[in-house]
Order: sequence, then structure tokens, then C-alpha cells
Amino acid sequence: MNGKELKKEFGDYQTPGSFARMVCDLLHDKMNLNPDTIIEPTSGLGNFIAASLEVFPQVKRVYGLEIKKDYCSFCRKNISDARVQIINDNFFSYGIENFIGRGETLFVGNPPWATNSELTVNLPNKENFKHFSGTDAITGASNFDICEYIILKLLGKSVGKNVAIAMLCKTSVARNVLLEIDRNNIPVDCVRMYRFDSYRVFSINASACLLFIKMSVSGNHTGTCEVYNIDLPELLESRIDFSNGKLRNPACCVADLDGDCIAEWRQGVKHDCASVMELEKKCGRHYLNKDNEDVELEQTLVFPLIKSSSFKKPIIKSGFTKYVIVTQKKAREETDYIETLAPMTWRYLCNKRALFDARKSSIYKGAPAFSMFGVGDYSYAKYKVGISGFYKKPLFTLLYNEADMEHPIMLDDTSYFLSFNDYSDAYTCMLLLNSNKVQDFLASISFQDAKRPFTKKVLQRLDLRKCVEQIGYAELKEEEVSLGLTSYITEKIYDKFKQYVYDISVV
Repeated sequence: MNGKELKKEFGDYQTPGSFARMVCDLLHDKMNLNPDTIIEPTSGLGNFIAASLEVFPQVKRVYGLEIKKDYCSFCRKNISDARVQIINDNFFSYGIENFIGRGETLFVGNPPWATNSELTVNLPNKENFKHFSGTDAITGASNFDICEYIILKLLGKSVGKNVAIAMLCKTSVARNVLLEIDRNNIPVDCVRMYRFDSYRVFSINASACLLFIKMSVSGNHTGTCEVYNIDLPELLESRIDFSNGKLRNPACCVADLDGDCIAEWRQGVKHDCASVMELEKKCGRHYLNKDNEDVELEQTLVFPLIKSSSFKKPIIKSGFTKYVIVTQKKAREETDYIETLAPMTWRYLCNKRALFDARKSSIYKGAPAFSMFGVGDYSYAKYKVGISGFYKKPLFTLLYNEADMEHPIMLDDTSYFLSFNDYSDAYTCMLLLNSNKVQDFLASISFQDAKRPFTKKVLQRLDLRKCVEQIGYAELKEEEVSLGLTSYITEKIYDKFKQYVYDISVV
């Protein structure tokens, strides 16, 4: 099996010996660890075991657990030390907690960097280990990060014990672990992240860190994680506060806009069949699909589509180049009505039925033919204020189809939006969200190294009532000028929006 195959099948990124030594030196010199027992839960070629023996010569017992027999043979051949025991077994079924010693124990290593859907072997039993509910349970329980799963299992087995955990992982995984420490009220004395260049170490592009957690034997709790660069471990870069199920970069002079948004942020349409559903208009009723096929369709179910990469202006109302077929008014609605309402569209979809049936996501299991998700009354609102989940600096955009209000703009599923049926409310909200106070607040609760810095979970923390209380009319006028917009906002319009915010219930 070659290197690429190993990475795919096992999430296998072997830690170079020099980097394993660098990590162990840091744990010894900066964290003052002096373990009696060292355990590597997925030991691979044993580079962390070898480095640990060099850096912690007083260690009494070293255990390496590894599923691959040839890796175990390699370790036994190349690490000759009576204190070392290499076990050929699976972390997910082995009682590794039995190795925790009476003195200080260190779990150190580099678990697989992959989700369970990407691995073909070395998998735990599928379980909803974060206790998701509804659709989140379907997607969350069926696809989770193996590295995160391993770290959380180690945490659970180490509560109240003299244990330190030091694992290489993606920073997104580390932040999820912080939330789980908070959610489960796990006693810990110290949490740190040491960022490192994953391309230099593993030749992959991912934001990565060494996550260090010192368990508390006295029931102490911390809600702050210090962040360093592993090359400059003396220099504190930042902090991440984690409490009440939320993460935040503490910063001075940032307005307190944190809370629960009284309107629900929605995600754009999800269909997982772009070659069929996404179109470019030629003329009249003729469209080109992504396979460059000329398709004749009724306009009835064809809507303008704005993808997240197109959020480049504060207002988008015309000039559409992409379109999408929307088959439902709400999720799991029967779709056979299309045969009568739009027969050409029905024939086109039926001809592509095999592509829909091949969709892998479990959310389509048992759903009607040609089903979509991210659809509801909110999808058909005349006005939307949307944002790309990918942009590092958020730009909130007012979206509407000026030429055909009966066919509102749809967004893709990497975008998020609030829906409105009144132009002045939508316009005011767009200005408010682009204001400096909101932008600074969002920067304090988001993370630039995330694949999507702005998700529904982040946006839902923005309390619109706090926004209208702390952001004045003059600030909206300034933002209007800054965005290069023609003067529209008035105090009367802003007062109307404030009343809307106070009257609205979550929809």
C-alpha cells in the first residue's frame, strides 16, 4: 500500500521524528511534565514513543496501541526498551484507560486526520456521541472527525486523574474539543493550542495545532485556552474563551452584541446534484446544464441562483448568470405535482433520475424523488440579506430579483441569510450588519483559519435587539456612504426597523 492509499484508508499522516521530538521537548520544558506512564493511542511507526524515551528518561512504562500489524512489527524491531509494550489492537474497542498509572500519565500522539466517511477501516461503532437531535443527528452522527472522537474518548476516561493529553490535530477539531469540555463540564487545569505549519510537517494544507490539556484532580475548571505558535512557545498570541456553549476571542472595545438572534439564519438550498439542477440561461426557455446540454424548461420552477463566491456587492438585484431548479416548497414535500405543473421540467428530472438516486447523503434516504433541503417559506421571501460562509471579512448583501419578484433569488448551501418581505427592513438590516460594531463583534466570535468562518451557529449569536440599541442612525448613514450606496435610509425607516425587531418572533 502506497503513502496516498494509507492516508485515505487510515487518515495516516506519520509524524516525522524531528517534529515528535520538538513536541516532547515542549511538553517537558514548557509544560513541566514528568510522566511515569506514556501512552500513544495510535502509535504508527513509533516516532512519538522514541522521542518520549529520549526526552523523559525517567518514564517507567510506555504503551503503543496500533491497528496495523506491520507498524507494530516495525516498532518492536526498532525500539528496543523493556519499558515499551506495543499492542496490535483497535483503539475503539481496547480498554486503553487500564494503562493509566498512579503517577502522572501522558497521552501523546497524532490520531487519524479524517472523518469516518473517509476511512474504510479502523472505525468506531457509529454512534451519536454528541447527542445531536433531528436532522443534525442524521448528519452529525453519521459523519464525524475520528481525531476528535479519540480525544473526547481520552478526556472521558481521564476525568479526575493525573493525566495530560497532547494531540496533534486540526484547529477546527481543537475548538470542537473546547466546546465539549464546556458542554460536559469536564474539570481541567489548563488548555493550550500550539499552532504549527502542517504543510511543512505533513505536506498538507490545513490549519493545525498541538492541543494540550491537563486534567484536574481537584475539580478545577478553566474556560480559557491560550494560543501559541509552536516555533515561538514563549509568545502568547491570543486566547479563546469557551463557556455556555460558545467560543470567543476576548478583545477590548468590542460591543456586546452576543445573544440569540430573534430571526433565524437560514442556509441556502442543498441538492447535491449540480450537474442537473444548476443552469445557465441561453434564451427564452432554453438553458444549459453543467454537462453543456441544451435543456428546454418552463420558468415555473427555475430561480436565479447566487453562489457564495458572488457576494461582492452590498446589493444584488439583476444580472443573473446562474439559475437553479427548486422542486419543493418545504423539505420532504412530495414532488409528483411537477408532472402536471411543469411537464418539461418533470421529463428532464426523470431522465436524470439515476444521478439523484446516487446521492450519498443520508438526508435523502426515504425522501421523495428529486428532493432538496434548505427549502421553506423563507426561501421564497422577496428579499434576503445574505452572507458567504467562506469570506474572511463578511459582506452582507441585500438580494432580490428586481425584474421578477415572483421568482426570488435562491442561495447555495454555503451561504446564509435572513428573509424579509419588506424592502426597507431588508435594506436597513443590510446596513446594520455591515456596520463597524457588528463587524468587530463577528470577528471576535469567528476564526479566520476555519473553512467557513461564518456559519449559522456564529451568525445566530448576533442579537439584533442589542444591535439596534447600540448602533445609532448616524452610523447607518456612514455605512451607506462607505458602501457607495445612493442615500435611502432615514430615521423614520430605522425606527420602523427597530419596531420590527422588537415585534418579530423567530420564524
